[in-house]
Amino acid sequence: MTKKPSFFERLTGTVNVKDYEANDTAEPEYADDARDTTLNDFIEEENGDGQLTVDVYQNPDEIIIKAIVAGVKPENLDVSITRDMVTIKGRRENTKEISEDNYFYKELYWGAFSRTILLPQEIEVEASTAIEKHGLLTLILPKVNKEKQTKLRVKTG
Repeated sequence: MTKKPSFFERLTGTVNVKDYEANDTAEPEYADDARDTTLNDFIEEENGDGQLTVDVYQNPDEIIIKAIVAGVKPENLDVSITRDMVTIKGRRENTKEISEDNYFYKELYWGAFSRTILLPQEIEVEASTAIEKHGLLTLILPKVNKEKQTKLRVKTG
């Protein structure tokens, strides 16, 4: 019995040589015949959208999210934020219709994508900004300062 192929093996259609003897000429068995799948099958979420890849990091005052959105018009981007979550949705349109027979490689993702990120700390929604430059979307999310105190004046009624 052969073990289930790794993600990389399924993605590329390769096999791990260590798993098969040199004289074994039988084709490896795949539970779901992964050789016929495409890259899109692996990056699509349950809702059918591709998953946007992101970098999320912080500095003392902000949480920063960066994502590559090359080929997406700003009007096709939808960024929704709450105090503890960010959702980025968009659509990358392929404008040219090329026959499948004319492709040598077809690796780029075209279509709808989305990504929801749970934030490690609450942010100030109203002070947040989104900037797209050269295909890089940068969200700057100022952290809520929970140590900030203000004095309230008590009025007599």
